Amino acid sequence: MFDTQEKTLKKKVLKKITPQRLKNIALYYLKRYETSVANLRQVLQKRVNDYAYQNKKFDKKEAYAWIEEIIADFCRFNYVNDERFTELKIKDYQSMGKSVRYIKNKLREKGVEEEIVNRLLDEQEYDELEAALKFAKKKRIGRFRAADKQAEYKQKDMAALARAGFSYDIVCEVCQAEADF
Repeated sequence: MFDTQEKTLKKKVLKKITPQRLKNIALYYLKRYETSVANLRQVLQKRVNDYAYQNKKFDKKEAYAWIEEIIADFCRFNYVNDERFTELKIKDYQSMGKSVRYIKNKLREKGVEEEIVNRLLDEQEYDELEAALKFAKKKRIGRFRAADKQAEYKQKDMAALARAGFSYDIVCEVCQAEADF
C-alpha cells in the first residue's frame, strides 16, 4: 500500500525543454490533431511552464521565443493553418447540429480570429435551421418527439434549443412545425 502512495506522491521528472524537443512535441501534436495557431502556442507554452515550474533556473522567455520560431516555420510550411482548421470545424459542427453562436464561441476559445470564422460561415452558407433540425432529431425533441407528447414538453424542448444557441425564431419553427423530416 505504501509503495503505490509513494509513487503517486513523487513528481514526474520532465525532460529538458530544447528547441528540438518543442518542435517534436508540436509535430506529434499535429500528427494527431488539426489545430489553430493559438491553440498550438498554448499547448507548447503549457509544456514550457510545466518544465519551468520544476526547474526554477530555466529561462521561459527564451523558450517562448523558440515557440514563436517553430510556429512561424509551421505556418510557412502550412502545417498549421487557421482557415483550414476553421473550415473543418464548421463542417464537423454543422454535421452535429450546432448553432452559429456555439461555433463562434468554440472557435474563439481555440484562438481563431472572428473575421475568419464569419467569412467562412458566409462562404459555406451555413443553414442554422438545418442545424437546429439535426439537433432536434438527434435529441428527439420538438417536431421529432412523439406527437402526443409535443405539447407537454414544448417548453423544455424550446429551452434545450435555446441553450444550444439557436435563435428564438428557429426554436419556434422547430418546436411548432409538423414532422416532415
